[in-house]
Amino acid sequence: MFDKILIANRGEIACRVIRTARRMGIATVAVYSEADANALHVELADEAVCIGPAPARESYLVADKIIAACKATGAQAVHPGYGFLSENESFCEALEREGIVFIGPKTHAIAAMGDKIASKKLAKEAGVNTIPGWNDPIESPERAVEIARGIGYPVMIKASAGGGGKGLRVAFNDAEAHEGFASCVNEAKNAFNDDRVFIEKFVEEPRHIEIQVLGDAFGKVVYLNERECSIQRRHQKVIEEAPSPFIDADTRRAMGEQAVKLAKAVQYQSAGTVEFVVGRDKSFYFLEMNTRLQVEHPVTELITGLDLVEQMIRVAAGQPLTFDQADVKLDGWAMEARICAEDPARGFLPSVGRLVKYRPPAQSDAVRVDTGVYEGGEVSMHYDSMIAKLICHGRTRDEAIARLRDALDAFVIRGPNHNIAFVSSVLGHERFAAGRFTTAFIAEEYPQGFDPAVAGFEDAPLLLAVAASVHQRYNERASRIVGQMPGHEFRIKPEAVVRLRGVGHFVQLEVEGDDHVVMIDGKPHRLVSDWKVSDPVYRGELDGRPFEVQVERIGLRYRLQHRGVRVDAEVMSPRAAELLARMPVKAAPDMSRFLLSPMPGLLREVSVKPGQAVKAGERLAVIEAMKMENILRAERDGVVEKVSAAAGESLAVDQVILVFAGS
Repeated sequence: MFDKILIANRGEIACRVIRTARRMGIATVAVYSEADANALHVELADEAVCIGPAPARESYLVADKIIAACKATGAQAVHPGYGFLSENESFCEALEREGIVFIGPKTHAIAAMGDKIASKKLAKEAGVNTIPGWNDPIESPERAVEIARGIGYPVMIKASAGGGGKGLRVAFNDAEAHEGFASCVNEAKNAFNDDRVFIEKFVEEPRHIEIQVLGDAFGKVVYLNERECSIQRRHQKVIEEAPSPFIDADTRRAMGEQAVKLAKAVQYQSAGTVEFVVGRDKSFYFLEMNTRLQVEHPVTELITGLDLVEQMIRVAAGQPLTFDQADVKLDGWAMEARICAEDPARGFLPSVGRLVKYRPPAQSDAVRVDTGVYEGGEVSMHYDSMIAKLICHGRTRDEAIARLRDALDAFVIRGPNHNIAFVSSVLGHERFAAGRFTTAFIAEEYPQGFDPAVAGFEDAPLLLAVAASVHQRYNERASRIVGQMPGHEFRIKPEAVVRLRGVGHFVQLEVEGDDHVVMIDGKPHRLVSDWKVSDPVYRGELDGRPFEVQVERIGLRYRLQHRGVRVDAEVMSPRAAELLARMPVKAAPDMSRFLLSPMPGLLREVSVKPGQAVKAGERLAVIEAMKMENILRAERDGVVEKVSAAAGESLAVDQVILVFAGS
């Protein structure tokens, strides 16, 4: 067994590997860019080596710097995590030349499976179901359109070395194929330094289901059941679960056996994932094999009881797998939510900034948080947007969903925008609860993104009761402070009007210790809570039902978040509510003449110039953020009056890029 390993990655996966290595008694070395000098993985590792500036292409993607760090620290092996160099054949070869073990598959397997074009050819030869497509590199947008027509729309345009949703577009016509090809080539070149692109038939109403495999150096390969990864946006997974609510035992076995057949065809050693697209009739087709650990591996760990990182390390050290296919368990249900720094109300665009408050839910055997951040840390524009993974286990799928929603209610993040409320909304959606979804679920059900500030209530009495109770606690604190000043007594009145989104409700609150008797519009409720003003999560029971609601005071309002809904509650006296109703409403300023940056990022391109007439849908600018290319288009016809930002400039959120002429 190794004495010391180096983790060639950052963030939550680096912390995840360190945790298992420490349990196994193996010392760890972290590598970090200048932007990550204070990162959590650097703090957790036994040693740390700086490998360059913030851009990944100058640090985490430079194999020579990783190898130099191994030599300097005496690390005997490298765990690559996922992304970066995890599926890079030349990196694996370079490590081998230096006598350093790669904790992953052998070079020949990476070469065969890491290249999406080669893997499809090999899978077909091995007798694995494959999807119709063009698996040779495509040299031009015009040729891409010609091939797409031959296959038949819709088609998927995909980078050969792609992953994580980068270098991937779906085209439904010639124009989309032409533009999608160009964008895929650019993204692939920037993210993977490999601009080869292929095209395949896009299966409509598909499900994305993958099989986890493990292989050792002695020819044994087992599959660890499936993961359902169909809840995606922009082809990036949001919620994963194991097992799938769609797959039956026979289909599971058939998919697993094909995955094992493919892994054996390349003498696969280590953990890997074979991805399939599955149709409504449970027919399945090979998509690709990821020759690395997957982001969503924790759900497999929770239903099998296996530590996949440990298995990878043991296989890399030359040890055999100690169990057979018949020993693989399927215990209960596990579900993972990716918590990302993004703004669902702005089409899920990236968000960056300092984590002013970061309080994950309490962990247990059934609740797990994998993260690489901490309170006060920074979410950088240089890397991906994931803050943490929240994974929950239950005896049944319904229990896993309920446990995950409860944990989301208790997950406090303040600073960058995030997707916690959105994920909770998805989990509460009737289609998700019934297991009736495809990879198009988010596009179909959330076509305009998701704004928790306008989402409908699940439980208005709960929000009203909590708002009244929170207001009472603040008044009690004020009374204690003012009460020390003679002549300034503070009288707390039991009745109030609580306004939720402009609608007032008459509430009476009688408090005795932790017990509250709440009358809401004449209907009684019993609220029990020992909440203190300093706690960002209000925990209690309403009419005997436990709950958690996030609370933040903003001016004279109380911001409450629960089950994917955010409301700013106003609590006031009945007389104040009466007077407020007479106040005029201030009109919002007209910003329709301005093109604003929807995210912080690098302005790669300005596609128009002053005086130019543009049509609705026309390309205006391209912004790069968190390794993704985002195209901004005109919402309506107009004429450009002024260009306020230049290509190459770093943009802040809502910074003006263009000004259009007035009507």
